[in-house]
Amino acid sequence: MPEIEKEYLVGTVRPTNRPEAGQEIDLDERIPAKIKFVSLTMNFTQGTDEEFSTSMPGYEAKSAELAKMGAHLVRPSGAPPFMLLGYKGEREIINSWEKKYRVQMFTSGQNHVRALRTMGIKKFVGASYFPEKMNAIFARYFTDAGFQVLAMEGIDSPFAEVPNVPPENIFQFMKGIAAKHINADGIYMLGSAWKTLDIIDPLEKDLGLPVVHAGPARCWETQLRLGLRYPIKGYGRLLAEMPGLSDG
Repeated sequence: MPEIEKEYLVGTVRPTNRPEAGQEIDLDERIPAKIKFVSLTMNFTQGTDEEFSTSMPGYEAKSAELAKMGAHLVRPSGAPPFMLLGYKGEREIINSWEKKYRVQMFTSGQNHVRALRTMGIKKFVGASYFPEKMNAIFARYFTDAGFQVLAMEGIDSPFAEVPNVPPENIFQFMKGIAAKHINADGIYMLGSAWKTLDIIDPLEKDLGLPVVHAGPARCWETQLRLGLRYPIKGYGRLLAEMPGLSDG
């Protein structure tokens, strides 16, 4: 008898109502397996620490709803709300939810930590579309996770307008940061709302450094958590090579 392909259900709690990754390709849809993706949203509109700091009850309620649907994996996405808890605090709350709702979970921050470690990155330069105060929080989070953060800079754009920032501007912005820190062994871009998928491969080739970014990293870990391994080329080494998961 022919083998029946297993079906998976992956639930995501998205931070905003706008399409993930600035209306770019959803890389999850490129995984050649029978996966149903279900999304709920936190409907963030301001992108401020005040908005993020009160969001945990909402994240838990929506994660619980996805677990009740029978999800094999739940992804509470959006790095800033969880990074505000700190590296240790985030891990504690996710561990407690996994135990309570009996489903595996990972946040954006945990995903990025694992991706950075898997790519052998210890000293990196990073960028986001958040202000200096938030970038300092992100830098502390990664420092507590054991990385040397050489820079964590923000590109100047209103939160609602981030998807409209031209990719070539982001490319030059990242090159400029890297040029100031030649001892970096990796590049990190925080946030799914800017259009960056098409610049990851060129950045890696131009700088000779691996790049970790939300979309490819999320697709990479989602596959491995489900016991899958389908390399997808064109969006950086991590997703093209599909290395095994390094704990975060």
